[in-house]
Amino acid sequence: MLAIGLVLNTLGIGLFCWAIFTLAVYALPFFVALSIGMIALQSDAGVAGALLIGAAGGALTLVLGQIAVAVTRPLALRIAIATAFAVPASVAGYHVVFALSQIGVPSLGWREVFACLGAVCIGITSWTRLMVLAKTGPFEPGGVVENPS
Repeated sequence: MLAIGLVLNTLGIGLFCWAIFTLAVYALPFFVALSIGMIALQSDAGVAGALLIGAAGGALTLVLGQIAVAVTRPLALRIAIATAFAVPASVAGYHVVFALSQIGVPSLGWREVFACLGAVCIGITSWTRLMVLAKTGPFEPGGVVENPS
């Protein structure tokens, strides 16, 4: 029984870590959706209306962010847009790793170190995924690229 518990705990933690790294890109759209939904709920839109408006705002944020990264030509602007998505993911990653490190790390200093490393890793993953999700390509008339280099 102990072996089964250890295997299931390891698989559960692995699944949780996979979910954190996969969902890191959606930290900013989730924050926007939550903020818009709360504002709509406080302005008497009702629960269903707040959920609908919040979901639409979050989806719009994600789509506009990916389109902006894909369409923007200057590298500095693309990096700034991707960073705007990576910073909330880093903050969320810091808090998740800090909370998980309380399970097995007794020292507050080491928990902070692990939380900072987790924030950096999750932020970089989010930034990279946004850059990969937004496929870029040259815009040529007719869709034909004469010299793809």
